[in-house]
Amino acid sequence: MNLNEAISNIKPLDRHVQERVWSRWDSLTKPRRSLGRLEEIVVQLAGITGSTTPKIEERYIVVMAGDHGVAISGVSAYPQEVTVQMVHNFLSGGAGINAIASVARAKVLVVDVGVAEKIETTSPYFRDYNVARGTEDFSKGPAMSREAAIGSIEVGIKVAEELNNSGFDIAGTGEMGIGNTTPSSAILSVFSPSTSLDILIGPGTGLDGEGIRRKRELIERAIEINRPDPNDPIDVLAKVGGLEIGAIAGFIIGCARVRKPVMIDGFISTVGALLAYRIAPGVLPYMIPSHLSQEPGHKIALEMMGLKPLLTLDMRLGEGTGSATGMLIIDCALSAYYNMKTFEEAGVSRNA
Repeated sequence: MNLNEAISNIKPLDRHVQERVWSRWDSLTKPRRSLGRLEEIVVQLAGITGSTTPKIEERYIVVMAGDHGVAISGVSAYPQEVTVQMVHNFLSGGAGINAIASVARAKVLVVDVGVAEKIETTSPYFRDYNVARGTEDFSKGPAMSREAAIGSIEVGIKVAEELNNSGFDIAGTGEMGIGNTTPSSAILSVFSPSTSLDILIGPGTGLDGEGIRRKRELIERAIEINRPDPNDPIDVLAKVGGLEIGAIAGFIIGCARVRKPVMIDGFISTVGALLAYRIAPGVLPYMIPSHLSQEPGHKIALEMMGLKPLLTLDMRLGEGTGSATGMLIIDCALSAYYNMKTFEEAGVSRNA
């Protein structure tokens, strides 16, 4: 399914079902709305699924992977070859996301959207949907063609469709791409031109002050040279973005099309979510923001969509670790919804 078809099939949440879920929450042995976001999450899940008994048994963390031409300019504390090395680490089960996803009962699926080196593996949890062997150096010209940008988005849509065909209840976004906080900050800067780059740019994988200064200069140069159109999110993606960021946007659009909730990870994933929102505003109620990372632009990106993170744990690893952690919060919410007694069942008076 192409991008336009996917967008046209995104439907609003089921408000009638949501009202029924609110009624159940209000009948349980607690002060009204006293579980706060936990109650809201279940209402959101009900509206997405169209069921007063939502479930999230089958879970995936989808890690979109891609390389960046600008990485050779020293915008990361790690060399570019770490991208492919970490993909193999994900597939062998040795990364942070594997450890946390195992607790969250989520499978980790890795998708090559734009890794510079071909990945050789027989893992059933890998998809080779490479659009290009990394982006170009956006400080010298566009990161990719418009066709490649659309192609990366449609990879994400395709992955959501495949998971839906095999059966899933919730998915979380994740990413891997050395240097990808740089295009993420560039995209955010284009969408928020009145915000100083000093506020939007952080250390990423651990840059020092000189590295952050270099990152800022490259982003300023990229925006000046490429002149991305803030009113055309696909142009922004093509001019200063990344293939895995486009795929995250597409995956969110795809999840909304098939009426499945998607947990959003950290800064890079949230910029991908912002792209999805700018392309198809109807995706917004399908997103659950997992956490607020240490990357300074993350808070701004969330605020631009009116989203509140579930957690603040000072995380900045990426990979989907925040998404997996957020799924554990959903477990708590659903357990309260299903297992608490009503006032009548417990023999508790509603009034003091």
